[in-house]
Amino acid sequence: MSAVRSILVITLAAALAACGKPETQPPASRAVIAQIVGAKPADNANVYSGEVRARYENDLAFRVGGKVVARYVDVGAQVTRGQALARLDAQDAQLGVDAARSQLAAAAADHDLAAAEVERYRDLHARKFVSRAVLDARETTFNTTKARLEQVKAQVSSARNQSAYTALVAEADGVITSVNLEPGQVVAAGQPVMRFARPEEKEVAINVPESRLAELRDATDILISVWAAPDQRYRGRIREIAPTADPTTRTFAVKITVLEANGTVRLGMTANVALGDGAAAQVITLPLTALTQADGKPAVWVFDPLTSKVNLRPVVVGAYREDGVVVRDGLRPGEIVVTVGVHKLLPDETVRVVSETLASPRSQQRLEAAVRSGG
Repeated sequence: MSAVRSILVITLAAALAACGKPETQPPASRAVIAQIVGAKPADNANVYSGEVRARYENDLAFRVGGKVVARYVDVGAQVTRGQALARLDAQDAQLGVDAARSQLAAAAADHDLAAAEVERYRDLHARKFVSRAVLDARETTFNTTKARLEQVKAQVSSARNQSAYTALVAEADGVITSVNLEPGQVVAAGQPVMRFARPEEKEVAINVPESRLAELRDATDILISVWAAPDQRYRGRIREIAPTADPTTRTFAVKITVLEANGTVRLGMTANVALGDGAAAQVITLPLTALTQADGKPAVWVFDPLTSKVNLRPVVVGAYREDGVVVRDGLRPGEIVVTVGVHKLLPDETVRVVSETLASPRSQQRLEAAVRSGG
């Protein structure tokens, strides 16, 4: 009887021990957000951002040095041809003009005297009262005073010009883009004090990598839009491509003329330049959150609907835009790419995909928060 009791006790203890161990549950699959890759028509496959500039833009400077006594314009001022922009102290220049005028009066008096004497000596020589040598000396004096008079006249004109150069005037209609002087400042001749732009012809300055130069030169259709008015499009024409690359960025500066630009396109605006061949190019665009890296190169996580697993795949990025990133190679339309939660995934990991297009805005926010927290 005691043996049977012992067996029952052992059996009961084993049963209780078995009940105390919970069954091991498989780990829950990670929730991610993904989207189906689709190629869609774009304005152009390649879009570059740049700045609207004037075709003709240059620095303004005084042609003489001096102290600034007045500045008549500020940055952004619309100026007309001949309008005064700034002025230097003209007192010294005016003294130079006065001195040149005095020299002119003296030279004119000497010339008049020499002219009168040469006439008298010509008459005396005709009547044989003076020799030819004496007449030649008087004619030489006359020619010298005449040359001296012409020299002083030129000096007077130069002094007047120097006095006029104390006023900085606009040589054409345009706009002032920068100002670097204030009243009381002493400037040197040729020192840039303002930046002047003629806005009748505008262009967009962009930087293009060397691998895309051939595509840029072959582009037959260039469209330009400004961020302030994205619905408006302007045709463009390549005006200049830098012959050498920038030593820092290793990109080539390109200037594209904006054809038929209206008042919406203003200097300093940010613009997009889209390149294409006239056909409706099919491009793949993904959110920036879909990108990760593999060996230092761009990559994305591709979801396999048959196995519910993800794998990392390198891709070739075409351009970064405000609406995402353009993928040139590495993906095919119809594939599923993870767009949120890419930094927490592992190769061959089983995940649970929720389509962005099917989730409500509130559940979408909760899902994104869960994905980022590792749920």
